[in-house]
Amino acid sequence: MAGGGGGTGPGRVKAGSRPPWVGLAAAVWVQVAAGSAYVFPLYSHAVKEALGYDQRALTLLGVGNDVGENVGLVPGVLANRLPPWLILLIGSACAFFGFGTLWLAVTKTLVMPYWVLWIALCIGTNSSAWLGTAALVTNMRNFPLSRGTVAGLIKGYVAVSAAVYTETFNGMLGNSATNLLLLLALGIPTACILVMYFVRPCTPSLDEDNATEHCHFMYTQISSVVLGVYLMVATILGDTLKLSEAVTYLLFGIMILLLLAPLAIPIKMTLYPNKQTKEKPSTLVPSYSTDSLSGPDQETAEPLLGSSSTALVTGTNESDESTDLDLLLAEGEGAVNLKKKRGPRRGDDFTFREALVKADFWLLFIVYFCGVGTGVTVLNNLAQVGMAVGANDTTILLCLFGFCNFAGRILGGSVSEHFVSVKNAPSSFLDDVHTNNHGDNLPALCDWSS
Repeated sequence: MAGGGGGTGPGRVKAGSRPPWVGLAAAVWVQVAAGSAYVFPLYSHAVKEALGYDQRALTLLGVGNDVGENVGLVPGVLANRLPPWLILLIGSACAFFGFGTLWLAVTKTLVMPYWVLWIALCIGTNSSAWLGTAALVTNMRNFPLSRGTVAGLIKGYVAVSAAVYTETFNGMLGNSATNLLLLLALGIPTACILVMYFVRPCTPSLDEDNATEHCHFMYTQISSVVLGVYLMVATILGDTLKLSEAVTYLLFGIMILLLLAPLAIPIKMTLYPNKQTKEKPSTLVPSYSTDSLSGPDQETAEPLLGSSSTALVTGTNESDESTDLDLLLAEGEGAVNLKKKRGPRRGDDFTFREALVKADFWLLFIVYFCGVGTGVTVLNNLAQVGMAVGANDTTILLCLFGFCNFAGRILGGSVSEHFVSVKNAPSSFLDDVHTNNHGDNLPALCDWSS
């Protein structure tokens, strides 16, 4: 992960115990906006009919949707050079131009060739990679001792975004594909601009035994599960019953309140501050590197720790220092030769070049490549699968797909964090298991590989 020279870099570190939780609450909205790639089944049939495409052409558009969503190497590299707000701004621009072009084509405002629409869809869905990278990397730096839990929450909200868009599509947009494309083109940039100030590097908490922080994470996880269950129930009710306009607006308002639930944590910390414990000054300062993921100055910055256990904060550092001292003494006596520089070991921070020569990186890459393929194949053809079995409205299928995807991500993050802290098991194993439920972009894979 990114490190750097102390506090120098393109982003300033916000001190205090509340800003990380404000950033997490803001990241929820960023991740919900980042789920644009999941709503392809909602407007794919309209694109097919409006532009006269056959199934083969529509399938190739689905490939463009997948390429844009999953190619996250560029935002992953730039996340170590640019501040989060700029990453979000670039993602917003991608959504505006990409989905705006599709909206112009579907409404027949402009006539465009097929290859232009393919590229536009790639650019539009690539916004999810930019938004997800900014939200995920920043919050994992702000909560270095709870990386698994944070990753599960952040990736879980982008999965439940499919259900959020489905509820909005049914209740507020009148099942109009053109209105949905317009929402993607204008709504995503608006949401990101409103919250980009709060998604920022903060002074991380290093208190492993902080019961209050664990309770906060538990509350956030429970509220996300309640949101997922509520969206699934609301979608089913809206599809099976004839709801009035007032009830529809009420259901939509409850969804907005549930999305705002994580904001209750910093509000509670403001109204009821904990006066018994004073915040300890932290030397763990997230910053940005211009050369590598780990940065040139490891003595002043360690943005992401290798594990959520305190051994990596104190015990491991002491043992490493004693081991290094023994090696230096042995070298002075001529017993060993340390002329060749040692590379980073498992659990350390890796540069991108160092990760490329590690077997762990390529193992995770292969598992991700094979596991995600099944999910995106089903997602791209979800509308056609539903219509093949006689279902004219496939919103319930998409909502169910998003909920199961969300459940896998939340459980994967929480369970892996538990086994890392209690059993000292590698989190990558559980990540590989729940990746088969459906993954997202490449930067997250690079994060776990280190």
